[in-house]
Amino acid sequence: MKVALGVSGGIAVYKAAEIVRLLQERGVRVQVIMTRAAQEFVRPLTFAALSGEKVITDMFATGEGNTNNAQPNIDSAVEHIAVAQSIDALLVAPATADVLAKFAQGMASDFLSTLYLATTAPVVAAPAMNVNMWNHPATQANLEILRKRGVRIVEPGEGYLACGMTGPGRLAENESIVAALMEALGASQDLGRETVLITAGPTREKVDPVRYLTNRSSGRMGYALAEAASRRGARVLLVSGPTALTPPGAAELTQVESAEQMRQAVLKLLPEATVVIKTAAVSDYRPKSTASQKIKRSGPMSLELEPTVDILAEIARHKNSQIVVGFAAETQNALENARRKLASKSLDAIVVNDVSREGVGFDSDRNAVTIITNDSVVDVPETTKWEVAQRVLDEVVRLRQRILTTTRTAN
Repeated sequence: MKVALGVSGGIAVYKAAEIVRLLQERGVRVQVIMTRAAQEFVRPLTFAALSGEKVITDMFATGEGNTNNAQPNIDSAVEHIAVAQSIDALLVAPATADVLAKFAQGMASDFLSTLYLATTAPVVAAPAMNVNMWNHPATQANLEILRKRGVRIVEPGEGYLACGMTGPGRLAENESIVAALMEALGASQDLGRETVLITAGPTREKVDPVRYLTNRSSGRMGYALAEAASRRGARVLLVSGPTALTPPGAAELTQVESAEQMRQAVLKLLPEATVVIKTAAVSDYRPKSTASQKIKRSGPMSLELEPTVDILAEIARHKNSQIVVGFAAETQNALENARRKLASKSLDAIVVNDVSREGVGFDSDRNAVTIITNDSVVDVPETTKWEVAQRVLDEVVRLRQRILTTTRTAN
């Protein structure tokens, strides 16, 4: 996702830097647009360094580092249209009385106000200003116009203001602003209080220094879950076997290779987790002994194997109050085997898929699964792994709500 962050002039400008970081933690790409007044409080270079993107400062300049007399070109002349078409949402924080008035009256006098008129993406505005400016009938009338047009207004807080007065007008808390934006993007922050431990990818069990036993898992399902959980507000602990994927930037990554390394990493992180989702395809067997040198070709050979540790069983023995979700890749009797695993491993839910089907599961961006709990069965027809991840997390939220309801009833 890509978001344009409009920063207008006010003492709260410095708080927008933290908003950039919070959005990046949720996997959101941020491009900052600064009004001239905003640049009087914080230099564009600050936002360029934080966002890794060009900061747009003028209608006809090319971004951070340009002066107002920079020579315009065709690209910069229509840049507001290009940005308007590329973003998934526009967030303005802080939004001054001046910016709100321009938006409400349809004025296009700078890049930010022109972008507002040019985009069809959701718009979220977090006002910040003097209490009298906030209470003025003109400001309140402009806010009402914007609300009717679908702009989400994140109400300012009350307290001591920079001008020395007390009352409403303080920029809302950054977490509240980000939550409103993510909801506008269709990414509810319903996992905001969770720490989600996710295992992903395959494991490798060494035969000799150059060979190993592994499986076809790409890690895509686990990585999709990690990114989706981050966007829904969770702290994500990702334990990953070897993959060719780029991990979500917000995830706290622990890289492992063998089943035993994954076991150690999971048990170390388990006390921090409130939810465990185990998507990793852990090898069931490993060589009983590993050759110290490359095994040379010399005709037929036998390889003696032994079972690897059962990480899910270990989690069941060590867990406290965590919600634990397992994954089961089956080629026959999928539902029967999954229900047996749900009970024997003391899981809260299990996600089962038939990997014998072509085009889904291993080595694919698509999947078709059934999510089984003790009281429900949810079929998820073939779709993207991103959508499967969302459905799994929906079930985690439902399980959490059921636990909270049961706890309140018991008390």
